[in-house]
Amino acid sequence: MDQQLQKKLIIRTTAGSGPPGKVSDFLAAQSGLSKGKVKDAMNKGAVWIKKKKGGLRRLRGATATFTTGDLLEFYYDERVLAIKPPEAKCLSDQDHYSVWHKPAGLMAQGTMYGDHCSLMRQAELFFKPSREVFLIHRLDREASGIMLLAHNKNAAARLSELFQKNRIIKTYYTEVLGNLGGKGRQGTVELPLDGKSAITEYEVESWDPGRNASVVHVVIKTGRLHQIRRHFDMLGFPVIGDPKYGKGNKNTEGMKLTAVSLRFYCPFRNKEVEFTLPVS
Repeated sequence: MDQQLQKKLIIRTTAGSGPPGKVSDFLAAQSGLSKGKVKDAMNKGAVWIKKKKGGLRRLRGATATFTTGDLLEFYYDERVLAIKPPEAKCLSDQDHYSVWHKPAGLMAQGTMYGDHCSLMRQAELFFKPSREVFLIHRLDREASGIMLLAHNKNAAARLSELFQKNRIIKTYYTEVLGNLGGKGRQGTVELPLDGKSAITEYEVESWDPGRNASVVHVVIKTGRLHQIRRHFDMLGFPVIGDPKYGKGNKNTEGMKLTAVSLRFYCPFRNKEVEFTLPVS
């Protein structure tokens, strides 16, 4: 029956009265999927449970059971589960937080359909013994570069506050379509995004007339959604390879946007620190 199933389905159900049952067996019967596929989906974070007390959480264990009143949610997408994500690299372990190089194509966090393609899940599996992992900022899936992850609630709160108050200097390199000016040309973009102030500073590193592309060093003073991508598109110089913004800038090599450094006053080491992406 597997081959006749839709490649995507959602099941939501509340367990009735009776003895505890194995979740994988129940979902296989409800969906028509093989137990192997259900267990794979559970391991990749596509199954959720809500007990009488507590919120919705991912349920991974193949032998996990559920009982009267438990809410089960199963989000199955064959395409998502088949993805083999690129691997992130831990650049620095600061105990309270860690610093990672997120490759292009890896999400910062998962979705209801799973989290095996996320930096958070890779970090959870990386540390032995395991640690809590808290996401405190984001980087677009199509972009690559430096990210911080917190490992306790205190660190998450303190680092999140630094981001919210724009006390973390975020530096990027990007390639944009067109001649933005000669080497050393500087500029500031202060065009509002989503009704909020947004400030992007840049300096041109070079221009390649053959490719009609400028390499630009960028510092953002605010953290709006897709800020760099939207600002340069609004200027008429869209980011090379951006799948969403711009015209004439698409390619097959991916988006040319990399977060290369984060600089801030570390509340745990009580000094200014800077984490920089190694030069490849």
